[in-house]
Amino acid sequence: MPSDVDVEPGTLLVAAPSLLDNNFRRTVVYVIDHRGQGTLGVVLNRPSDVPVDDVLPNWGPHATQPGSVFVGGPVEQKTALCLAAMRTGENPDGVRGLIGVRGPVALVDLDADPAALAPKLRGLRVFAGYAGWNVGQLAGEIDRGDWIVVPALPGDVVAPAEQDLWGRVLRRQGMPLALLATHPGDVREN
Repeated sequence: MPSDVDVEPGTLLVAAPSLLDNNFRRTVVYVIDHRGQGTLGVVLNRPSDVPVDDVLPNWGPHATQPGSVFVGGPVEQKTALCLAAMRTGENPDGVRGLIGVRGPVALVDLDADPAALAPKLRGLRVFAGYAGWNVGQLAGEIDRGDWIVVPALPGDVVAPAEQDLWGRVLRRQGMPLALLATHPGDVREN
């Protein structure tokens, strides 16, 4: 069985403490798509200093705090993607401007009318760029121990930026994965 068998839309790739690549160190990646052609996701815990208002003024008032564009990954950083968590009781299926990813999480068409969609959303994030893997590439990285595959919660896509999402996701996995959340960012500080 390939190592990426548990990867599917709506799962998280949590960077192992040993993954030191600057693009992904201590990141949490939300998988949007995973199929024969490869895998696409966005980094959930890398806010930038660029306000959504500056690049997408119609969406700025609807962006979850801190209201900034997040760095979704190193691929096509001039491309904007938007993920939203639906309000309780709302479903993205059949809603113009939304493409369901998993459960109450959807991709938002940034060309859609925000006024029509905002009442259905409990929060949204805009990402510049994305993380992408070719066929077999992610399986190899999982085999190497770079990524831990865990289920996502809908609130992960709009988690407060000041919160340590990496540590929080690991802690909720229980033992022994929860112990990884105590790994210092810099082992020299241990």
